Amino acid sequence: MLSCRQKTYPYPRTPPTHSRRSRRLADQLEDAAVVGISGIFYPITSLPEWLQWIAQVFPIYWMGLGMRSALLPDSAVAVEIGESWRHLETAGVLGAWAVLGLLVAPVVLRRMARGESGSTVAARREHALRRIG
Repeated sequence: MLSCRQKTYPYPRTPPTHSRRSRRLADQLEDAAVVGISGIFYPITSLPEWLQWIAQVFPIYWMGLGMRSALLPDSAVAVEIGESWRHLETAGVLGAWAVLGLLVAPVVLRRMARGESGSTVAARREHALRRIG
């Protein structure tokens, strides 16, 4: 029986197709879980308090809160946490996420591009463009 290290794939760092699909499915399920607890589809106050705290860690809750405060009538604030739109907290949390993204993005992009030649990137770009159009 061959171990994973003995198997060879066409590209050294490319996992088998089924694990790419599995990873995509897992990512979609994680996203659905975050959206599900974020208060987008139903009031977050109907969730247990510990789950409300977890939901408030993610920016989607705060984006939804900002959109609700802009689009819903003032009477809708009754179903929000603390019966307040919390404009300052919304701006602060979304600003913190933006700064975090700006700090982390160069590191992640540099790491992704490491070991990639220009011709490899160009070939993948051409392949993606053929697939789209």
